[in-house]
Amino acid sequence: MTTRITTPFTATSTAAEVAAGIDLSGRRAIVTGASSGIGAETARTLAGAGAEVTLAVRDPAAGEDIAQDIIAGTGNKQIHIAVLDLADQTSVAAFAAAWQGPLHILVNNAGIMGVPLTHTPDGWELHFATNHLGHFALTTALHPALAAAGDARVVSVSSSQHRLSPVVFDDLHFQRRPYDAHAAYGQSKTANALFAVEAAQRWAGDGIAVNAVMPGVVRTNLMRHVDRDLLAQFEASGAPALPWKTAEQGAATSVLLATSPLLAGIGGRYFEDCNEAEPLRPDSLHGGVAAYAQDPDQAAHLWQISTDLLAGA
Repeated sequence: MTTRITTPFTATSTAAEVAAGIDLSGRRAIVTGASSGIGAETARTLAGAGAEVTLAVRDPAAGEDIAQDIIAGTGNKQIHIAVLDLADQTSVAAFAAAWQGPLHILVNNAGIMGVPLTHTPDGWELHFATNHLGHFALTTALHPALAAAGDARVVSVSSSQHRLSPVVFDDLHFQRRPYDAHAAYGQSKTANALFAVEAAQRWAGDGIAVNAVMPGVVRTNLMRHVDRDLLAQFEASGAPALPWKTAEQGAATSVLLATSPLLAGIGGRYFEDCNEAEPLRPDSLHGGVAAYAQDPDQAAHLWQISTDLLAGA
């Protein structure tokens, strides 16, 4: 039985508060999905602490706008833009091949949510292809760079919505079961958590710490496919209010995992609100982590299946 990790920070802590006093000079970071929302705030905070930050984005124009804003706000000119489309394995391979030198921090933040049923040319359901397989391919390709850093941190951004579905190994891509966008998103977020479990175990000897994070409920572009009328009905129904956070608060747990000396050597865990999550309880409406999202056997199985899918692409 492992001891639950706690910190002095809470659900209302901001990324800047978490990073206060931390010097990232000489350290290099990549943040995927850094052109808006939580990703942009994560990149901004890492840059503010002195890191050289690469914004990995689908839209380079949007990335450039954020980069200039970060440079203006932090005075750190070591901000780079690189195109990355996680749903396109050619794009992922090109991004990884172009990287030179060590990589100290990788924040796998990008994601899609609630999209209609879509399959990639490889036959992969789009949530799974983007949120999991894209990041899986990226991170494994960057493993030599992470190992070269000696004490790298990888942050796998999951979600409380992992509770909506385990990884359904016998029908990952909704080829036989009815499609449900929420279940598809939930499955991909469970996969993000399981990735951290297996990667932490495999790469601990390389000094690479990998953890998963639930950033919180934040109104970002990720929610553009969410039915706003349905959300309004939920909020007016008398159900417990959603624990909304600002983007600065949403980025805090990612920044904590990426930078804090409090978490040195910690891997394979799932964090929320700047602390390790409690096990999911049947009566829990928002917090907690499901046992299946921390299961080492499922994590190992997912790793093998993901490797096989990429090999066959």
